[in-house]
Amino acid sequence: MAILANILVALVALEHVYILVLEMFLWTTPRGRKAFGLTQERAEMTKVMAANQGLYNGFLAAGLIWALLHPAPAFAFQLKLFFVGCVVVAGLYGGLTASRKIWVIQALPAAIALIAVFLAG
Repeated sequence: MAILANILVALVALEHVYILVLEMFLWTTPRGRKAFGLTQERAEMTKVMAANQGLYNGFLAAGLIWALLHPAPAFAFQLKLFFVGCVVVAGLYGGLTASRKIWVIQALPAAIALIAVFLAG
């Protein structure tokens, strides 16, 4: 179960690296605009805000990667719980305030990873 939990945490981390790239570097490109359903004008108006959001997603990814690489199993477990829990909360809030799609894209994978971490712990 520990291997599955680590795989799921890694997938959540990779998802947040991808979100970082979309928000920080691809926001105004056709790919970024399509991912977030934006017009060119709206993307240009919000690109600074999106870059800020991307940075926060990068911090989540960094924390998850730190948790996967930490050599002390007990502390790594706590890190995984904290950072995956943060992703769940962010996904729930995003689903309430921005788009329900975030519940499926962000909150659900993180919740599944969180359950797996608990079961492996």
